[in-house]
Amino acid sequence: MEPIPHILVLDDDREIRELLGKFLEKQGLRVTLVRDAREAKRAWPLARYSLVVLDLMLPGESGLDVARWLRAQSNVPIVMLTAMGEETDRIIGLELGADDYMAKPFNPRELLARIRAVLRRAQGTDVPNGNGEEAGGSLLFAGWVLEAARRRLVNPQGAEVPLTGGEYELLTTLLERPNRVLTRDMLMDLLHNRQPGPFDRAIDVAVSRLRRKLEDDGRNPSVIKTVRGGGYVLSATVERG
Repeated sequence: MEPIPHILVLDDDREIRELLGKFLEKQGLRVTLVRDAREAKRAWPLARYSLVVLDLMLPGESGLDVARWLRAQSNVPIVMLTAMGEETDRIIGLELGADDYMAKPFNPRELLARIRAVLRRAQGTDVPNGNGEEAGGSLLFAGWVLEAARRRLVNPQGAEVPLTGGEYELLTTLLERPNRVLTRDMLMDLLHNRQPGPFDRAIDVAVSRLRRKLEDDGRNPSVIKTVRGGGYVLSATVERG
């Protein structure tokens, strides 16, 4: 049997924190509740967490500070909770490596669906290929190797480059559709099964992060190119290993 996913919920609002904890436990998940950065850092070494639900508006150290700290510890998936209108903080959070986000107030069932989707992607069970089948083996491109079975990205020098769940998913989505223009709307739908908002820069932020991992010059990229007015295209020959 697979272990029950353990979710760390960090929110300073006691009512939201406790209601969310009870709801997630009823859905068969293990839950640890903390109210601030200090409690989160005390709880972190006590368990192996599958995912962190992180409110950005916290007393003391902000949620962004916690996100930076978490990324220094591991690539644990992060789902951010943001207040309406917190566009800048949301973008920074995504740049720090958060996998998804929801704006408050939110529907607990939608948050549960997001959590499950991120967990599936992190476990490698929700990564389709161009034929609608699960990807396997290795994908070779521009001197890089993505080992799908082990979820490892290896650079041309043979060193592993760590990827978050969201970065792995985006790269796989692009590699399965090489030399094909994917609009932001298409990528948002493929990655998150939702339509972007009018000011949603999540895809742009994710591509920017992935380019840095691939050492792909953002001003003149050669692997992931920007199509003006269109979206992005993986401009490299992709071979299966």
